[in-house]
Amino acid sequence: MIDQKDLDLLKIAQDGVLLTSRPYQILGDMVGISEQEVIVRLCALQEAGIIRRFAATIGHRALGIVANAMIAWKAAPEDVERAGVLFASVDEVTHCYERTIAEDWPYNLYTMVHSKSRDDCLKIADQLSQRSGISDYRVLFSDFEYKKTSARI
Repeated sequence: MIDQKDLDLLKIAQDGVLLTSRPYQILGDMVGISEQEVIVRLCALQEAGIIRRFAATIGHRALGIVANAMIAWKAAPEDVERAGVLFASVDEVTHCYERTIAEDWPYNLYTMVHSKSRDDCLKIADQLSQRSGISDYRVLFSDFEYKKTSARI
């Protein structure tokens, strides 16, 4: 399904592409394939579910988005899927995961939100609580970012 050219292309593309009028041509030159073949391969990889999207990332801190909060939710087993779908549909939520509860930590649903202030993050958490009907949650703020990367090959 995926060959060495695909792997080479993904390894190069995961480090970003140049801001130029022909970024796919540059990728192709680096892998030894044409610009059109790069586009065809990336589309095929996306259709196959190997890559979800090919997109730009924005330096959120440079835009003033400096407050990051993970919200841990204690959702009843019968509410997890409904709440997860609801949370995932909210623009302010960038990550939403279900996890197994631990013996001394009863939270099983997690969302990540980003905003310009801690107060805004708390307001978002309150709104999510009201919309979902889940009142047992904890807001954990990030203090320092040591590393942030996407999955890599």
